[in-house]
Amino acid sequence: MVEPRLKSVQCTSPAGLHRVAYKEWGDADNPRVLLCVHGVTRVGADFDHLAQALCDTYRVVCPDIVGRGRSDRLRDPAYYTVPQYVADMVTLIARVTAGSAGEDVAWFGTSMGGLIGMALAALEGTPIRRLVINDIGPVLDGAALQRIGDYIGQDVRFPSFAAGEQFVKDVSASFGPHSADEWNKLARDVLRQGDDGQWERHYDLNLALPFRAITVERAAEDEAALWAAWDAITCPTLLVRGEHSDLLSHATAQQMTTRGPRPRLVELAGVGHAPTFVHADQIALAREFLTGVGS
Repeated sequence: MVEPRLKSVQCTSPAGLHRVAYKEWGDADNPRVLLCVHGVTRVGADFDHLAQALCDTYRVVCPDIVGRGRSDRLRDPAYYTVPQYVADMVTLIARVTAGSAGEDVAWFGTSMGGLIGMALAALEGTPIRRLVINDIGPVLDGAALQRIGDYIGQDVRFPSFAAGEQFVKDVSASFGPHSADEWNKLARDVLRQGDDGQWERHYDLNLALPFRAITVERAAEDEAALWAAWDAITCPTLLVRGEHSDLLSHATAQQMTTRGPRPRLVELAGVGHAPTFVHADQIALAREFLTGVGS
C-alpha cells in the first residue's frame, strides 16, 4: 500500500499566520498535481482511496482546510470563508509546484471544496487545467444550508468512539450505503479523543459563525457571484451530483451544463449529498476524467 507524506505550509489571513496541513501521495517530483479538497466539516483523509488510485498518474495533494483536522484554527473566525480558502490554496499550489511550470494542476472538490475550486478556476491566470465539482453549484438550497449550519455549531461529545461513529453515520446517511469498515474510517478521520477522554469532532466549532451571519441579501449576492465565477471557467469540467442531493438540485445541475465550462453531468443513483468516492465505480469515474481517458 502506498503511504502519504504528511506536510504543512504556512499561510496568512488578515488576523495573522496559520498552518495548513496536507497529505501528499505519489512521486514527489511528478509535475502533474491533483488537489483534492473536502467538504465543510470533513478532512483531506476523505480522499485516501481516491489518492491511492490516482497517485500513479498524479502527485495527489489532500489538504485539511484551515479550521479542520491537523490544520490550525483561525484567530478570527470571520475569515472562515471561500476567499480565505482560495488564498490558502494558492499558497499551497505555489509550494507543491515550486520548481516546475505549475501549469498542470487538476482539482477535485467535494461540496465546499467544489466552491473553492470554482472560485479558483474562474480567476485569470488560474493554474487549474481540469476540474471535478462534486455535488455543489452556484445555487445553494436554503434549508440545506440551515441544516449544515446547525450541525456545524453543535458542541457534541461522545463517551466512546462507538458513540461518535454512530453519530457520524447518522448525520452522514446521505453519503449512501457504505460497509462497516468504510463507516469506521469516515468517522475515525473526523473524530478525536479529548483530554477528558471523550470523543469530539475534529474541527473548530466557530466554523458555524459565518453561516449564522448570512442574510437573504447576502445569499443573493453570493449566488450571483458564484454564477459569474462559473461562467468564467473554461477548463474541462466534470459535474457530479448525488441523485437525492438536497444541496445541488437536478434543475441547477442541468443549468450548469448549459453555461460556463458546460460540463459533463453524472448523477449517481442511491446517493445524496455527497458522493464519497471511496467505491470502485466512483473512483473509476474520476480516474477516467482526470487522466483524460476517453476525453
